[in-house]
Amino acid sequence: MTGYGKADADFSNKKIAVEIKSLNSKQFDISLRIPSAYKDKEMDIRNKLLQTLERGKIDFTVLVDYSDKSLTTKISANAIEGYYEEIKEIAHRLNINEPSDWFSVLLRLPETVKPEAPELDEEEWKAVEQTIDEALGAFTQFRIQEGKMLEKVFIEKIRNITLLSKEIENYESDRIEKTKLRMQDSLRKLDIAYDENRFEQEMVYYIERLDISEEKTRLDNHLNYFSETMTNEKGQGKKLGFIVQEIGREINTLGSKSNHAAMQKIVVQMKDELEQIKEQILNVL
Repeated sequence: MTGYGKADADFSNKKIAVEIKSLNSKQFDISLRIPSAYKDKEMDIRNKLLQTLERGKIDFTVLVDYSDKSLTTKISANAIEGYYEEIKEIAHRLNINEPSDWFSVLLRLPETVKPEAPELDEEEWKAVEQTIDEALGAFTQFRIQEGKMLEKVFIEKIRNITLLSKEIENYESDRIEKTKLRMQDSLRKLDIAYDENRFEQEMVYYIERLDISEEKTRLDNHLNYFSETMTNEKGQGKKLGFIVQEIGREINTLGSKSNHAAMQKIVVQMKDELEQIKEQILNVL
């Protein structure tokens, strides 16, 4: 859900710049920085962004540069009075001299002098709205390009996990035979008489607990479901995240049941591939 879009426009004596940035977030979280003249349009802007961006931590900025040098400015008496009282108090507390030229010091402080911008009219708002649409268009193209890159990554990683899952089959029969021989060898070392029939029964029970056929079937189903979901309509990011969790559970179970060095190595490789998917899954809407 990361993204970036920017657009500029000239209107009358102004240069309007719109910038949109986005980071990953489970919700729609927006921070707006717009000129005071546009405050009445804040809800319109929020609704427009919500319809297009859906999710993410959004940083939205509208900057207006007035090229008209005759634009009047206004001195904020409240800001100057507030700064004056604070500076006097700090100077007294720290026992330092107050400024000799109060007025020049105060006028250089933020928010003491502001341009007196004209009120927003419908023609200007249309220009601003069009600029916002252009920035959203650039933002959407950025996300589309990133989405194509992520799709390639996910396809590759899912394919790798599928191939690794197939490799496990090469060790399944060997694993069971080695487990049986290891248990027989342990009994011989203990020099304990045992019933062969009972031993075979216990072996069947033990091998059933090591059986991974169900885990492999569920893993294959989850991998296929991930691929299908990825090609569906937009807005599947959360669902893909849930599927990844299920894939992780099956891989972990395979690891706990493997009881074989080569199989455990394959499971580690599968986890590595899955971790690379997890790192990028939050970038999907």
